[in-house]
Amino acid sequence: MKKDIPIKKVTDIAVAALPSEEDPDFWEVFLLNLKNDEIKNVLISSRGYGEIDGEKVKTTQLRYFYELIGPEMAVKIEPLDSKLFKLANEYWISFQYDNFMYDKKYVFVRGSFMEVNFTQIPIVERKGIMIK
Repeated sequence: MKKDIPIKKVTDIAVAALPSEEDPDFWEVFLLNLKNDEIKNVLISSRGYGEIDGEKVKTTQLRYFYELIGPEMAVKIEPLDSKLFKLANEYWISFQYDNFMYDKKYVFVRGSFMEVNFTQIPIVERKGIMIK
């Protein structure tokens, strides 16, 4: 039964977006493992969706897999074109930790990619936006 399935909260995992140091039209999206332990079998699904000029728009759904992400480590997920800032940008993360499968959806809503939302991103030590 559904009530018999334990639900554990995801902690110490974040997704961050930082302006690219090489190309002003792109940002870099990272997965941050802020835990003191590794996470395994990490599956990341990314997509954009929303409305532009009154028309519904969806991007292609992309998937990434990492067998292992070490403790206090950041991995680059993908570059993000600034043209997609008009959409909600979703990253659905699933991973194994301590013999349990976790998953969480992180969504950068339209209007997130503004300097007023910047914070210091741990591990990569640059300014950007982050969802924990």
